[in-house]
Amino acid sequence: MRDGALTEAERDGVPERAGSNGVTAQAGQDGNTAAAPAPARQRAGWEAWSFRIVMGALAGLALVLLFAPTLVVLIVSFTSGLSLRFPPPGFSLRWYAALLDAQGLQFAAWNSLKVAVATTLLSLLLGVGGALGIARSPRMQARVLDGLFMAPLVLPALAFGLAALMLFSAVGLPVSPLTLTLGHTVVCVPFVVRNTVASLQQLDPALLEGSASLGASRLYTLRRVVLPLVRPGILAGGFICFMASFDNIPVSLFLRDAATDMLPIRMWQDLEGKLDVTIAALSGVLIVATVAAMLLMERLAGLSRRLT
Repeated sequence: MRDGALTEAERDGVPERAGSNGVTAQAGQDGNTAAAPAPARQRAGWEAWSFRIVMGALAGLALVLLFAPTLVVLIVSFTSGLSLRFPPPGFSLRWYAALLDAQGLQFAAWNSLKVAVATTLLSLLLGVGGALGIARSPRMQARVLDGLFMAPLVLPALAFGLAALMLFSAVGLPVSPLTLTLGHTVVCVPFVVRNTVASLQQLDPALLEGSASLGASRLYTLRRVVLPLVRPGILAGGFICFMASFDNIPVSLFLRDAATDMLPIRMWQDLEGKLDVTIAALSGVLIVATVAAMLLMERLAGLSRRLT
């Protein structure tokens, strides 16, 4: 009986010990399984933080490189000295007042403004028309035209300026404000096409179908439905086109005549001959005007959303 009892007790205890060991082993395995992802999560966290730090440092460096020269020019433009020195020996508005008597700079600025306005109007006419034709067309011709419109963005501006000069000379057309406007238009029209195409691709086709079902003609739909909805993209493209034409140097070097003095070229020539502080004051005026125009376009067309 005693042996039998021991045997029964042993039989009763063995499963208990086995069960206990089994539970312990299972718990250990579960603990190892739960603890295993911890280093991986920690490593992923460090990688995310390091990525943010590196990208933040690069973004900060880019902002410094972009804004530091602008800030230096603005500070130097208020100098009281006779040369471009940083930091300036004193502060004065004398060089901004000198702009009122700078007839050469005013003449060049007026020429640049006229060419930029003409280029913008012509680019809007061609760019919007081209975008309407290729935005939703599945044909191969539309893709080819899209590539042709974007080609001036890839071609070096100096090479295009020389090629345009040779072309105008071959057809007997002398350089003039007309040739300058045509050259600027070729370079600037891709900005209008790209922004307008992006707006047209976001247009809901149901609006066009609804307008057609109500009996509206294509011209009426274009005038009352399409153009009002894509107006922000058109305005954004026109703004970029104007700024690109006003600041263009490579094409202007080849396609302007002696009587058509452009502002960027005149500023470069004045700085090349002497460090005229009037150029810094003019740069300050252009910076303020550009910021004001960007704020206006942001309010009218949401420029930052169109460029991202």
